[in-house]
Amino acid sequence: MQKITPFLWFDDNAGEAIDFYTSVFKNSKVINVRKYNNVAAGSKSDVMTGTIELEGQQFMLLNGGPMFKFTPAISLFINCETQEEVDYYWDKLSEGGRTDRCGWLQDKFGLSWQVVPSVLGSLLGNKDAAKAKRAMTAMLQMTKLDIAALQQAADQE
Repeated sequence: MQKITPFLWFDDNAGEAIDFYTSVFKNSKVINVRKYNNVAAGSKSDVMTGTIELEGQQFMLLNGGPMFKFTPAISLFINCETQEEVDYYWDKLSEGGRTDRCGWLQDKFGLSWQVVPSVLGSLLGNKDAAKAKRAMTAMLQMTKLDIAALQQAADQE
Protein backbone atom coordinates (compact mmCIF):
# COMPACT_ATOMS: atom_id res chain seq x y z
CA MET A 1 0.00 0.00 0.00
CA GLN A 2 1.15 3.50 -0.86
CA LYS A 3 2.22 5.44 2.24
CA ILE A 4 0.89 8.85 1.14
CA THR A 5 -2.12 9.20 -1.15
CA PRO A 6 -3.47 12.54 -2.43
CA PHE A 7 -7.11 12.95 -1.41
CA LEU A 8 -9.25 15.06 -3.75
CA TRP A 9 -12.50 16.62 -2.51
CA PHE A 10 -15.27 17.12 -5.07
CA ASP A 11 -18.72 18.62 -4.58
CA ASP A 12 -20.80 15.92 -6.29
CA ASN A 13 -18.87 14.93 -9.43
CA ALA A 14 -16.19 12.52 -8.17
CA GLY A 15 -17.69 9.78 -10.34
CA GLU A 16 -17.30 11.95 -13.43
CA ALA A 17 -13.74 12.80 -12.35
CA ILE A 18 -12.90 9.10 -11.95
CA ASP A 19 -14.10 8.43 -15.49
CA PHE A 20 -12.31 11.48 -16.88
CA TYR A 21 -8.90 10.96 -15.27
CA THR A 22 -8.79 7.25 -16.05
CA SER A 23 -9.63 8.05 -19.69
CA VAL A 24 -6.87 10.69 -19.99
CA PHE A 25 -4.05 8.61 -18.51
CA LYS A 26 -3.37 5.47 -20.53
CA ASN A 27 -1.69 3.73 -17.59
CA SER A 28 -4.61 4.00 -15.19
CA LYS A 29 -7.18 1.93 -13.36
CA VAL A 30 -10.08 2.22 -10.98
CA ILE A 31 -9.14 0.42 -7.77
CA ASN A 32 -12.48 0.79 -5.98
CA VAL A 33 -15.61 2.86 -5.79
CA ARG A 34 -17.83 3.11 -2.73
CA LYS A 35 -21.38 4.37 -3.16
CA TYR A 36 -23.71 6.35 -0.95
CA ASN A 37 -26.77 4.26 -0.09
CA ASN A 38 -29.30 7.09 -0.17
CA VAL A 39 -28.68 8.40 -3.74
CA ALA A 40 -30.35 7.13 -6.90
CA ALA A 41 -28.46 4.15 -8.29
CA GLY A 42 -26.49 4.82 -11.46
CA SER A 43 -26.03 8.52 -10.76
CA LYS A 44 -22.44 9.78 -10.92
CA SER A 45 -23.19 11.64 -7.67
CA ASP A 46 -23.92 8.35 -5.89
CA VAL A 47 -20.13 7.91 -5.52
CA MET A 48 -18.99 8.44 -1.95
CA THR A 49 -15.29 7.70 -2.50
CA GLY A 50 -13.17 6.18 -5.19
CA THR A 51 -9.55 5.18 -5.47
CA ILE A 52 -7.82 5.38 -8.83
CA GLU A 53 -4.30 4.85 -10.01
CA LEU A 54 -2.75 7.15 -12.62
CA GLU A 55 0.73 6.27 -13.88
CA GLY A 56 1.43 4.26 -10.72
CA GLN A 57 0.21 6.99 -8.32
CA GLN A 58 -2.94 6.35 -6.30
CA PHE A 59 -5.51 9.08 -5.63
CA MET A 60 -8.62 9.01 -3.48
CA LEU A 61 -11.64 11.03 -4.60
CA LEU A 62 -14.57 12.04 -2.40
CA ASN A 63 -17.97 13.55 -3.08
CA GLY A 64 -17.93 15.70 0.04
CA GLY A 65 -20.18 18.60 -0.88
CA PRO A 66 -19.57 22.25 -1.72
CA MET A 67 -17.60 23.29 1.39
CA PHE A 68 -14.13 23.08 -0.17
CA LYS A 69 -12.74 23.98 -3.60
CA PHE A 70 -9.45 23.27 -5.32
CA THR A 71 -6.81 26.00 -5.29
CA PRO A 72 -3.68 26.42 -7.43
CA ALA A 73 -1.66 26.22 -4.21
CA ILE A 74 -1.65 22.47 -4.88
CA SER A 75 -1.02 21.15 -8.39
CA LEU A 76 -0.24 17.85 -10.03
CA PHE A 77 2.98 17.86 -12.08
CA ILE A 78 3.17 15.75 -15.25
CA ASN A 79 6.72 15.11 -16.43
CA CYS A 80 6.58 14.79 -20.25
CA GLU A 81 9.37 13.35 -22.41
CA THR A 82 8.16 14.64 -25.80
CA GLN A 83 6.22 17.54 -27.29
CA GLU A 84 3.60 15.04 -28.40
CA GLU A 85 3.10 14.06 -24.75
CA VAL A 86 2.94 17.73 -23.65
CA ASP A 87 0.35 18.42 -26.36
CA TYR A 88 -1.73 15.35 -25.45
CA TYR A 89 -2.00 16.11 -21.72
CA TRP A 90 -2.41 19.85 -22.33
CA ASP A 91 -5.28 19.32 -24.77
CA LYS A 92 -7.06 16.63 -22.73
CA LEU A 93 -6.77 18.24 -19.30
CA SER A 94 -7.48 21.82 -20.34
CA GLU A 95 -10.68 20.91 -22.22
CA GLY A 96 -13.51 22.56 -20.32
CA GLY A 97 -11.04 24.17 -17.91
CA ARG A 98 -8.64 27.05 -18.33
CA THR A 99 -5.03 27.51 -19.29
CA ASP A 100 -2.51 29.57 -17.41
CA ARG A 101 1.08 30.60 -18.04
CA CYS A 102 4.22 28.50 -17.88
CA GLY A 103 2.59 25.12 -18.45
CA TRP A 104 -0.10 25.44 -15.76
CA LEU A 105 -3.77 24.70 -16.32
CA GLN A 106 -6.91 24.00 -14.36
CA ASP A 107 -9.04 21.12 -15.58
CA LYS A 108 -12.84 21.21 -15.77
CA PHE A 109 -13.03 20.30 -12.07
CA GLY A 110 -10.74 23.17 -11.03
CA LEU A 111 -7.77 20.91 -10.21
CA SER A 112 -4.43 22.50 -11.17
CA TRP A 113 -1.89 20.65 -13.30
CA GLN A 114 1.58 21.50 -14.54
CA VAL A 115 2.33 19.92 -17.93
CA VAL A 116 6.10 20.19 -18.18
CA PRO A 117 8.71 18.74 -20.54
CA SER A 118 11.44 16.93 -18.62
CA VAL A 119 14.09 18.87 -20.56
CA LEU A 120 12.97 22.12 -18.88
CA GLY A 121 14.96 21.38 -15.72
CA SER A 122 18.23 21.06 -17.61
CA LEU A 123 17.49 24.16 -19.71
CA LEU A 124 16.74 26.29 -16.64
CA GLY A 125 19.69 24.80 -14.75
CA ASN A 126 22.21 25.21 -17.57
CA LYS A 127 25.71 26.04 -16.32
CA ASP A 128 25.76 28.84 -18.90
CA ALA A 129 23.70 31.45 -17.03
CA ALA A 130 22.86 33.32 -20.24
CA LYS A 131 21.35 30.18 -21.80
CA ALA A 132 19.38 29.46 -18.63
CA LYS A 133 18.08 33.03 -18.56
CA ARG A 134 16.99 32.89 -22.21
CA ALA A 135 15.13 29.63 -21.57
CA MET A 136 13.44 31.17 -18.50
CA THR A 137 12.45 34.29 -20.45
CA ALA A 138 10.95 32.13 -23.21
CA MET A 139 9.07 29.95 -20.72
CA LEU A 140 7.58 32.97 -18.94
CA GLN A 141 6.02 34.07 -22.24
CA MET A 142 4.41 30.70 -22.97
CA THR A 143 1.12 29.19 -21.98
CA LYS A 144 1.61 25.60 -23.19
CA LEU A 145 5.33 24.83 -23.08
CA ASP A 146 7.04 24.28 -26.44
CA ILE A 147 10.22 22.19 -26.24
CA ALA A 148 11.68 23.34 -29.58
CA ALA A 149 11.05 27.01 -28.79
CA LEU A 150 12.61 26.63 -25.33
CA GLN A 151 15.70 24.93 -26.76
CA GLN A 152 15.96 27.49 -29.56
CA ALA A 153 15.75 30.37 -27.07
CA ALA A 154 18.44 28.84 -24.88
CA ASP A 155 20.76 28.30 -27.87
CA GLN A 156 20.43 31.83 -29.32
CA GLU A 157 23.57 33.90 -29.15
